[in-house]
Amino acid sequence: MTPDALAARLLYRDAMMLILDKPAGLAAHAGPSGGTHLMQFLDGLRFGLPRAPELAHRLDRDTAGCLVLGRHRKALARLGELFAAGQVEKIYWAVVVGAPLGDAGVIDQPLKKLERRHGWKMVVDPRGQPSVTEWRVLGRSERLTWIEARPRTGRTHQIRVHLAAIGLPIVGDSVYGHGTADLVAPDLHLLARTVTVPFHAHKPPVTATAPVPGHMTACLTACGWTES
Repeated sequence: MTPDALAARLLYRDAMMLILDKPAGLAAHAGPSGGTHLMQFLDGLRFGLPRAPELAHRLDRDTAGCLVLGRHRKALARLGELFAAGQVEKIYWAVVVGAPLGDAGVIDQPLKKLERRHGWKMVVDPRGQPSVTEWRVLGRSERLTWIEARPRTGRTHQIRVHLAAIGLPIVGDSVYGHGTADLVAPDLHLLARTVTVPFHAHKPPVTATAPVPGHMTACLTACGWTES
């Protein structure tokens, strides 16, 4: 990931924040097992400021799309307040295996981190943290469904766990795919499609939309998506 390649993935830039189209497969931050991560490359996005931008929130390693960065401490503090208060609107696209009975719904199931000998995963648990995801169908094929998901809380792996919990595992999800969804395609079909940030109280919110990554085009097209 060269500085030029990273800059080419910018969806929005102003004096306070950047919105980046994060590629799937690149961790946003350092993990316990090490490896390459996005923060190693952010110095190339300073654009004249004394410090590199920092993450205002996080995306899973295998999730592509809109990632918000604060350009300095004041901006990061403001963005932190907005995310914590649920004022940032996030829209995700997912391709799932299966067909929901209806065209929309709300998943209200608490989530808890389950520690295991060889790692961890999130599970639905009544003792977990409150977690809510709204969803609706955007398209269908014989086996797959194109879902728009709007998380109303920000739990780790929330959309992946919630959709799997109602019998709709995301294509390419090797953790929550129940041994079936990950056989359809090798890469996770989850995109942080749009983010809307009401940063300034007296100005219109900032909205950015990420393009569909190449690994998702075939399944989305099968569900009725057309590139415009």
